[in-house]
Amino acid sequence: MSVARPTTIGVSIPIPAPHGDYLQHRRADFGDPQAWQIPAHITLLPPTEVDAEAYAAFRSHCADVAAAHAPFDVVLRGTGTFRPLSDVVFIQVAQGVSNCEALEVSLRSGPVSRDLDFYYHPHVTVAHNVPAESLDRAFTDLADYSVAFAVGAYHLYELGEDDVWRPVHEFALTGG
Repeated sequence: MSVARPTTIGVSIPIPAPHGDYLQHRRADFGDPQAWQIPAHITLLPPTEVDAEAYAAFRSHCADVAAAHAPFDVVLRGTGTFRPLSDVVFIQVAQGVSNCEALEVSLRSGPVSRDLDFYYHPHVTVAHNVPAESLDRAFTDLADYSVAFAVGAYHLYELGEDDVWRPVHEFALTGG
């Protein structure tokens, strides 16, 4: 008898081209080993293992959440860090924070329960698991970074056996 392996999923707002591509290239420039495994994004549900039954229910829940939330604008501006708690440098979400928080709460209120390791803070990681000098360079090099874009959807991602995150479904925000 074979037992199905759980699937590791995540839900994120993708950073649209060309901005996402630029941030992913910069992440690679800073030496981040996961730069090409994780598309630039704002996390809504961090990596979570689910079985087939929970996954099916969660996909339906994602559709319901998207139908209840309207599109919104995001402004990314400047850098921040979680040091010394975690060796991460990120681009700050300067506008759209409350929309991201509302989506995050709604997504975690359904069939998939996920405790968070840290308080939810929407951001775009640009350096993680790199030497301190690289973290400092990321913080300084992108301090003046600023971009605005409309968010009309979020994506459900699966972690592949090759440790690459891939979008498997898009949920359009259609609420009013």
